[in-house]
Amino acid sequence: MIPGLAPIFAIFLIRQYALSIPDDLLDAARIDGAGEFRIFWTIVMPVLKPILVTLATFSFLSMWNDFMWPLIVLSDDRKYTLPVALANLVGEHVQDTELMMAGSVLTLLPVMIVFLALQRSYIRGVMMGSVKG
Repeated sequence: MIPGLAPIFAIFLIRQYALSIPDDLLDAARIDGAGEFRIFWTIVMPVLKPILVTLATFSFLSMWNDFMWPLIVLSDDRKYTLPVALANLVGEHVQDTELMMAGSVLTLLPVMIVFLALQRSYIRGVMMGSVKG
């Protein structure tokens, strides 16, 4: 369970992004008398917000589209995730195309809503790592 809470990709992504925070900004806060917790909470966290939103979007997409683990673990048809249930609609001789298309839309809808809601922060987080100042 512990490796699932802190994936290597997330650690690397946040670390690389945090290294781009100028040391002068942190030193100026220390000179002004701010403690380490206050520096972290008022300076570092707002700067890290775009990358955290980007990471949250990646994590949501990864969990939402997970197919193999729910297929292996779940045995009850009522508890299947949408990708597994959608794959079960494919029959050997009969395919219900209309039902599969409706399931595809239901599977895609939450992903589109999350992306549209977090689009501005997501694009800012992706672009911040590519532009050096």
